[in-house]
Amino acid sequence: MEIKKLKEQANIIRKDIIEMLVEAKSGHSAGPLGMADVFTALYFGDVLKHDPKNPKWEQRDRLVLSNGHICPVHYATLARVGYFPIEELKTLRKLGSRLQGHPHNAALPGIETSSGPLGQGISQAIGMALAVKMDKKKNQIYVISSDGEHDEGQTWEAIMFAGKNKMDNLTNIMDRNNIQIDGFTEDVMPLEPLRDKYEAFGWHVIDIDGHNIQEIIDACNQAKAIFEKPVVILAHTIPGKGVDFMEFDFKWHGKAPCAEEGQKALDCLRTLDGKIKGEHE
Repeated sequence: MEIKKLKEQANIIRKDIIEMLVEAKSGHSAGPLGMADVFTALYFGDVLKHDPKNPKWEQRDRLVLSNGHICPVHYATLARVGYFPIEELKTLRKLGSRLQGHPHNAALPGIETSSGPLGQGISQAIGMALAVKMDKKKNQIYVISSDGEHDEGQTWEAIMFAGKNKMDNLTNIMDRNNIQIDGFTEDVMPLEPLRDKYEAFGWHVIDIDGHNIQEIIDACNQAKAIFEKPVVILAHTIPGKGVDFMEFDFKWHGKAPCAEEGQKALDCLRTLDGKIKGEHE
């Protein structure tokens, strides 16, 4: 899919996210909006090997969503790429829905792990990556992680383990949006210098603009070519991307828009549609 179409697709997913959250009256806004370009690149940009008609395809790549609270972007992407009906998105967080507030892998096709408690996804992905290596298979394992969960000790134990074991089939895409529920990451628990820390533990580090879809695709392709090192892609994103009153505001980390706010957000995203169209005319 050409880059213009991918940008349009990412904005469709952003509008889905807003509509889902307004309907649910609860959920997380900033992170899902900020990661729409990354998820679009992965699923529509020929990065992941996957098959919506055969979710358990043995040769598929695995995507572990460690920061499960941003699941609205994952759900919207899976629906748009054909894993389940788009209409089901409006059931987010409703009683009996397959679209739970945090992903449940036994409930929905395309979900590889149940997640919610932060700091465990890299460890889960390492288990998958080890199994693939033991079976001498070529599947790539991707994990989406948050910067905030790097406050947790288990995350760094996993990072050390992956480096020691030269897990070159593992790629961690960190959503470096600089916010967490209590404020800005560098105020709550400073994380920098992230590049130096990962490199010290034996990882190859790639810094990208997490809203530049070509950069995202190129970084993922580069990661596949790295030998004897796991790869972390530090994807610098804007929380609440596309909605002006949400951007860079940590208060929207765990807050859903009301109906009026949702309409204003959709108006912002329609304006963004026009900018995308104008870029390519």
